[in-house]
Amino acid sequence: MAHDLKDVEIEKAQFVFSVYDWEGSGQMDAVDLGNALRALNLNPTLDLIGKMGGTQKRGEKKVKFDEFLPIFSQVKKEKEQGCYEDFLECLKLYDKNEDGTMLLAELQHSLTALGEKLDDMELENVFKDCMDPEDDDGNIPYGPFLKKMMDNMVVIDHVK
Repeated sequence: MAHDLKDVEIEKAQFVFSVYDWEGSGQMDAVDLGNALRALNLNPTLDLIGKMGGTQKRGEKKVKFDEFLPIFSQVKKEKEQGCYEDFLECLKLYDKNEDGTMLLAELQHSLTALGEKLDDMELENVFKDCMDPEDDDGNIPYGPFLKKMMDNMVVIDHVK
């Protein structure tokens, strides 16, 4: 099933898999599946991670590398992932002045109330890592925020 992966992609997948093989057993905990895929520059939704075998709790299930490769291959083909340009277009909807800024409060609301919601701790971590200071009117430049978030591969741990 993973025959459509290039050799360099398989090498990257091996490296990422080895990082998440905490015990060196040749198996990765399925709770880390989403983070491993994100480390491979993919952006799977929580729903997709669940469909691919990801779990909510550590220790429920293990994934071997030969099981991980087909998952990687399939998630690469998914259309519902979104990219920088897609997210940028969404944030432009909140840009009332059409100057590349939006209210910080609107971004906070969007991230905590829409789609795959972040809790307050997750939001605080994302803002700490990626947010430029807001201006006197409460606006932030959303382009640099989004770029930092995607370039730095900010991992939001939804596991409770």
